[in-house]
Amino acid sequence: MGMGIDLVVTDLDGTLWDTEGALHPRTEAALDTLAERGVPLLVATGRRAGAARRALGKVGLAPPAVLLNGSLGIHLATGDRFHLGGFETDAAQRVLAAFEANGVDPCLYVEGEAPAVFVSDTPSTHPEHLASFGDSVRTASLADVVAAERILAFGVLGIERDVGEAVVASVGDVATTHLDVDRHYGGGWLSVAPRGDSKWDGVVAFCGRHGLDASRVLAIGDGANDVRMLMSAAVAVAPSDAHPDALGVADHVVAPAADGGWAELLDLL
Repeated sequence: MGMGIDLVVTDLDGTLWDTEGALHPRTEAALDTLAERGVPLLVATGRRAGAARRALGKVGLAPPAVLLNGSLGIHLATGDRFHLGGFETDAAQRVLAAFEANGVDPCLYVEGEAPAVFVSDTPSTHPEHLASFGDSVRTASLADVVAAERILAFGVLGIERDVGEAVVASVGDVATTHLDVDRHYGGGWLSVAPRGDSKWDGVVAFCGRHGLDASRVLAIGDGANDVRMLMSAAVAVAPSDAHPDALGVADHVVAPAADGGWAELLDLL
């Protein structure tokens, strides 16, 4: 490890893989090499625990993961938690009001997996996204959930772009919003996290728990929600088809996930 990297942190969708659970052969070989070299791997994703565990399980992986854009950090293999963020009740109530003012009923993500998500009787997220929750979703009054539970994140997939932009404007500086193209269902992907929170918070917590140096991290990501993590890492990498904001802060640009560009990380260690 010529650059003295203590930890590799990777986003999933559009970064580790182009299609969920399908690794390019170059990427698969690079993951094996990383493990052989004894370099720890940490996932940092906007996904919730169940979705990340299932997707990674398809390729035989169960690494530690920073989830929901930094609101939760757990070891996927054991469920042991190393980081917990989330909204204060007042901020969560204001975010919910911003969604509802624009006619949107979001998904509310909480710690745990049964339930992991709460929705209203008329959820605005894409029907296939809703179905993907399986037994981990519960229907309830969103106002009651916000009052009683610690909300880790709000999200809607497949939202119309103009509606998503209206929600972002209504949220304002109450929280951190991420609105991007929805790779799975079309339209927009909107998530709202506590103000100032990012994937990097989970990375720092993981390093602290495991005696790693947070100033010796290589991070790779393709989304606007990866920018703070990339800016904070010692080595920042983005695929060539990444969001312009991610490309703008990257130290190195690699080939897209569909071409196995992730494997190029080995040359940067």
